[in-house]
Amino acid sequence: MSVAFVREPNEHQSVESLPDREIGTDPNFVTQRGLELIEAELVTLHAALDAAQAADDKNAVATISRDLRYWTARSVTAEVVETPPSDEVHFGHRVTIERDDGRRQVFQIVGQDEADPAKGLLSYVAPLAKSLAGKRVGDVVTAGPGDAEIVAIDA
Repeated sequence: MSVAFVREPNEHQSVESLPDREIGTDPNFVTQRGLELIEAELVTLHAALDAAQAADDKNAVATISRDLRYWTARSVTAEVVETPPSDEVHFGHRVTIERDDGRRQVFQIVGQDEADPAKGLLSYVAPLAKSLAGKRVGDVVTAGPGDAEIVAIDA
């Protein structure tokens, strides 16, 4: 593949800086855990940058610097949202749904950077999270190609 189509630098390229990662326009809502993950990522990246600079690895410096710009911006714009006690689904709640086929799944609604659907962490901008917002136990929402009933809401 031509190097023109590769986003990450390789050992044959010399890169001083890379374009910034897309930040998006949605508010940067985070859970307390999400903020802690951002802060931990910044610590890790600063250490990696020091190591890359010491090794005079320009490609690594460019990649890490780009990631540092992203995570610094995410840290500065992070808005910790406290999960309110409520019988309606809000940011931070864990929601148990039962799908049409009987499967039960539990999702926590979190910020975009914390999201990992395979681990049950659903970004608040995801279609399912938007369907769940403001709903109560017993309500039915669209969940992918089918429907799902909300069976539990926990803070």
